[in-house]
Amino acid sequence: MYNPKSKVAEEFIDHQEILDTLAYAQENKNNRELIESLLERAKDCKGLTHREALLLLECDEPDLVEKMFKLAKEIKQKFYGNRIVMFAPLYLSNYCVNGCVYCPYHAKNKHIARKKLTQEEIRKEVIALQDMGHKRLALEAGEDPLHNPLEYILESIKTIYDIKHKNGAIRRVNVNIAATTVENYRKLKDAGIGTYILFQETYHKDNYEKLHPTGPKSNYAYHTEAMDRAMEAGIDDVGLGVLFGLHTYKYDFTGLLMHAEHLEATFGVGPHTISVPRICAADDINKEDFKDAISDEIFMKIVSVIRIAVPYTGMIVSTRESQKTREKVLELGVSQLSGGSRTSVGGYVEEEPEEENSAQFDVSDTRTLDQVVNWLEELGYIPSFCTACYREGRTGDRFMSLVKSGQIANCCQPNALLTLKEYLTDYASEDTKEKGEKLIKEQLEYITNPKAKETAEKYLEEIEKGNRDFRF
Repeated sequence: MYNPKSKVAEEFIDHQEILDTLAYAQENKNNRELIESLLERAKDCKGLTHREALLLLECDEPDLVEKMFKLAKEIKQKFYGNRIVMFAPLYLSNYCVNGCVYCPYHAKNKHIARKKLTQEEIRKEVIALQDMGHKRLALEAGEDPLHNPLEYILESIKTIYDIKHKNGAIRRVNVNIAATTVENYRKLKDAGIGTYILFQETYHKDNYEKLHPTGPKSNYAYHTEAMDRAMEAGIDDVGLGVLFGLHTYKYDFTGLLMHAEHLEATFGVGPHTISVPRICAADDINKEDFKDAISDEIFMKIVSVIRIAVPYTGMIVSTRESQKTREKVLELGVSQLSGGSRTSVGGYVEEEPEEENSAQFDVSDTRTLDQVVNWLEELGYIPSFCTACYREGRTGDRFMSLVKSGQIANCCQPNALLTLKEYLTDYASEDTKEKGEKLIKEQLEYITNPKAKETAEKYLEEIEKGNRDFRF
């Protein structure tokens, strides 16, 4: 039944194909010659199949794992350099009609405070985010047709884009909301969203149905086929992800890569981003209840092999992870980070009282955005607030062709420096500014095109004069 070009969920995520892949990887996990040949071939940066990738993940020979990590670092550097895109989540509402057993928003949870932001509250939250320095948001909302209809999401997007405060502006709104219809995806496209993000949670159909016993999300096929409907509606940047720990990580890892292959085979464009969240503690949720939760060591291998297998994709890690873990996975493949995040409904204007907890999960990295930016600078990364590709129409296949050819760096490097300069000028602490200015000076030398370098230097001077929003 396996058919990556099929539009039927159980055919492009075929259970038997995953079982066969698991068996293949187990059988060949000690085949050093085969594994080394895969690592050698993957140096061409054209990726690996789900079966080849799982074989790498299954391998536990220390020297070969080190080779994987080394290759992942090289591929990350080739495609994304040392640029790290910054964003923040904005939770609009935690009203939800679903019964997901791993999420505190589930309908039967009577402990959590239910909240929904008004448009005026959204405005205040966005101004607070702009005053931190954020330019890119990921909207989050529970699934509730009464409290969170699409019209509310669309109105919220318009509110966000309309807010101009001092030198602040949100330039890209990504959206993580429930699976919906082609017609509704068209409305989101028309509203000017960036990436549409939807986590599969788990690709194991039987387990998926147990974990989602009630509500619209319980329909496995409708949920799994959502990205097809989004892309049919013209949303050409989509983001995949599973919640590692809901099922065995090898099964879900394989399903995730099969989904990426399906989008590539069907639409010619793979996922713009892949997120790698792990199950963690939250109100009414005990991490210990999930026997498939993964260790840091496995997590690092997953990140590195995804980077090798899907070299073009942006990889996202959230504040679920600690500073220490985030530092490890940054060099292995992650290219996007949240900073100064709140996972409650509201909380950016003023911190939420403990007795009114509305958070979806506990935050491990509680540093401010400025502290995260400072830390990245110390590590030699360029914190980037760039949204230029989206605003210049470099999305979908246009973006992917530039990424796969390596030409995107001609835009990304100068754009990252320009947006960092904006941040340093408008929002940074003195220490962060000092480190950042030094970093910009150093990184300008990596712009090899003389005209591009000259233009970047000119724009940097203009930013110091008070002008904003230059882009390549």
